Formats: sequence, C-alpha cells, structure tokens
Amino acid sequence: QVQVLESGGGVVQAGDSLSLSCATSGRTNNVFSMGWFRQAPGKEREFVAAIDLTSRLTSYKDSVKGRFTIATRESTEKTVFLQMNNLKSGDTATYYCVASTRWGAISQDSTEYEYWGQGTQVTVSS
Repeated sequence: QVQVLESGGGVVQAGDSLSLSCATSGRTNNVFSMGWFRQAPGKEREFVAAIDLTSRLTSYKDSVKGRFTIATRESTEKTVFLQMNNLKSGDTATYYCVASTRWGAISQDSTEYEYWGQGTQVTVSS
C-alpha cells in the first residue's frame, strides 16, 4: 500500500505563484509515475500534470503549459512538486496528488493511478 500526502495549497491572487508538494510513503518501490489532478466545484475532475520518475518525462494539460511545472528530485523518496505561476481564477480547485505503479508511458487517465491523496485546496481570487 502507498500513502500519498499533499501540502502547499492556499489562497492567492490572480497572477501570483504557489507551489504544491507531494510525498509518498509505504510500498513506494513500484511507484513509477506521479501526477496531479484537480476538481473544481460542479466540474469533473481533470488531469493537470504528470511525470515519469525515472525518465523525468512530463505531460501537461494544455491550459497550464508554460505556467505550471512538475518536478521530482534525485532521491529514493518518491516526491513531486508542482510549481504554479501566473495563477488564474480558473485554476481554483482541489488539487489531488496521484501515484501509479503502472510501467510505461505516463498517463492523463485518472484510472491509471491507483493511489490518491486527500487533496489540497487552491483558491485564486481575481
């Protein structure tokens, strides 16, 4: 079993930056990719970004490209960060960190990620 824990949410103004962190614990040896999804009130959950922890290849939702950066660090710990710049009111949502033991290309499909955090709220005021 893998536990996922996010941190770093908050309330910011449009144009500001915010960084989210996500740490995993438990049986993390088989975690090969991690990422972020978000869900705004009344909307469906959507993919934001993902990273392959070995190759460092990344994937982003089109609307966040150039503003958000997902990264990991050289460590045995499976940890990812999401740097969010030039935030917009449309980025307001609960952000969920996810982890996958699936080997292969990183996915934008939520069903490919077995482990989910509890979520952290990001609110962007205009």
